[in-house]
Amino acid sequence: MSKKPHALIIDDEPDICELLSLTLQAMDIDTATAGDLAGAQKLLGKQNYDICLTDMRLPDGNGLELVEWMQTHTPDVPVAVITAHGNVESAVQALKLGAFDFVSKPVNVPALRKLVQTSLQINKQGTFGDKQLLGNSPAIAAVREMVAKVARSQAPVHISGESGTGKELVARLIHESGPRANKPFVPVNCGAIPGELMESEFFGHKKGSFTGAVADKNGLFVAAEGGTLFLDEVADLPLHMQVKLLRVIQEKAVRPVGETIEQPVDVRLLSATHRNLADQVQKGHFREDLFYRINVIEMSVPALRNRGEDIDVLANHFLARLGAEMGIDQPTLSDAALSALRKYSFPGNVRELENILERALTLSEDGKVNIDDVQLRGDARTAASQIEGGGTGEPGGDRDFSDTTLIGQLNDVQRDAIVKALEEARYNKTKAAKILGISFRALRYRIKKLGIE
Repeated sequence: MSKKPHALIIDDEPDICELLSLTLQAMDIDTATAGDLAGAQKLLGKQNYDICLTDMRLPDGNGLELVEWMQTHTPDVPVAVITAHGNVESAVQALKLGAFDFVSKPVNVPALRKLVQTSLQINKQGTFGDKQLLGNSPAIAAVREMVAKVARSQAPVHISGESGTGKELVARLIHESGPRANKPFVPVNCGAIPGELMESEFFGHKKGSFTGAVADKNGLFVAAEGGTLFLDEVADLPLHMQVKLLRVIQEKAVRPVGETIEQPVDVRLLSATHRNLADQVQKGHFREDLFYRINVIEMSVPALRNRGEDIDVLANHFLARLGAEMGIDQPTLSDAALSALRKYSFPGNVRELENILERALTLSEDGKVNIDDVQLRGDARTAASQIEGGGTGEPGGDRDFSDTTLIGQLNDVQRDAIVKALEEARYNKTKAAKILGISFRALRYRIKKLGIE
């Protein structure tokens, strides 16, 4: 028979203690109570608890002091704070100090149950599943350590870093390493949603609420219920949506377009952008109050040029995966090709490395990638930045390197060359491959990749 979870409730109001105790006992959780900070610390020193709920205001201190104390003395116990309704500053401060989550007074019992259920999953998680952050550099090791730490919390995390560094992968790892791992992970690129559809996409809509609304639709928040919503390129949100997003975060509820009643949502929010969000606030492009709420914990993903010792590991990983997809056994990289990659500055970061190797493997003979196959454009850092960022010279500019006009043009050139060779060979792929000077398997892979057939 499994052992019942234990919860500690700290509040100097007997009615609140009773409400919380009854709620948790109905969930088959044993409870203990304390009326002040000293009593809580004494109980935490004697017994192991699975969750701690503390009021913010206590006779001999406050909940923030207890949260901070617990990070040193009982770091494995998730602690949630009970705040006065609308006291955003206290809730955010508690999360920054290490609180797992917060709940507002008057306590919403269904929301409290969800919070407790999530907290009880924390120590059951802790693995990265099938995904991983590859590399042995101190920079990427620090990111892995930070992922493991923030995965235990429900605090909003903002992930910064240049385009192509792997911000979405980091977000997925935070989700998969935490208590929401068995719930949805919903990524959304905020810059890819048309402005007129944004509210409907995020919050859903009722049938007939606007032209084209032929049926009820759940939004992204509802799709992520119980799990994680990842807002990529959050700096691209227009100001009117920033206001609505802030309300959803504060109220933990959404109101679909055309609906009069709000719907509670239980979602962890992660966000990312390659821009400097603090600068966007200073320029008036991003609301300071929203920045304050989504940037409770900030993580930075290093550029590939700052973790050059990881290039070998990453290159071997990408070649093995691409080789398997193309039917090539154990692709190899010549010493000259690897040396060139080590010297390259990678303005497009890890994503660019993957694109370079994919193109190189397609051009190679029998999976042996040589320096000529790699086709680096010297140090293309400045040129690529100007293409992407409108001549600003900043790495990454305003667009992902892998999605720039330059990459699109390279694909168009390849597509035209393959179509021409196929026509010349009367659609005999073996002959077409010889005309192009590549292997049959590489041609077949490239045809599929470019959508020629």
